[in-house]
Amino acid sequence: MLKGRDVVGLPVIEVTTGERIGTVQDILFERWTACCLLLETRVWFKAPRAVEWTDGVSVGEDAVILPRGMVVADCPPRSEESFFLLRDHKITGVPILTRNGQELGVVEDVYIAEKLDKRILGFELSEGFLSDVKEGRKWLPFPDKITFGKDAVIVPVHSRVERKPLTTQEIG
Repeated sequence: MLKGRDVVGLPVIEVTTGERIGTVQDILFERWTACCLLLETRVWFKAPRAVEWTDGVSVGEDAVILPRGMVVADCPPRSEESFFLLRDHKITGVPILTRNGQELGVVEDVYIAEKLDKRILGFELSEGFLSDVKEGRKWLPFPDKITFGKDAVIVPVHSRVERKPLTTQEIG
């Protein structure tokens, strides 16, 4: 399982040449699944470049390795069901609310299934700086029904009891 923020900042290397293609700037999600890695743009007013996050792309602790022949292209057009981890229409910093209006915390990071389908498996939640220091952040497994709106993520009421302290046992 990968933390989204751990992928951001990794160098992107082509496997056969060893050439550094760029650095991961953000992750694009489509229907709760990571689909593209956005690369930094060194030129202002230029569309971000991206690589599809397919099965051939290896994301390691220190780098992202692209298979031979992987195409770096302009960032694909976004649909209404797409969002980024950190920029524009982003998931981080968005409150998660239950259907009855109780706030469970603010999304600080997402956990991604790296080997399977790149779906979000859960959220790292913050309830504020003091709570994070005293009690630690919380882990919320991906709920069965979820809505990502303009200003909030809406989850079922029972998600309140599924939220747990963030430990390596919960996410590992």
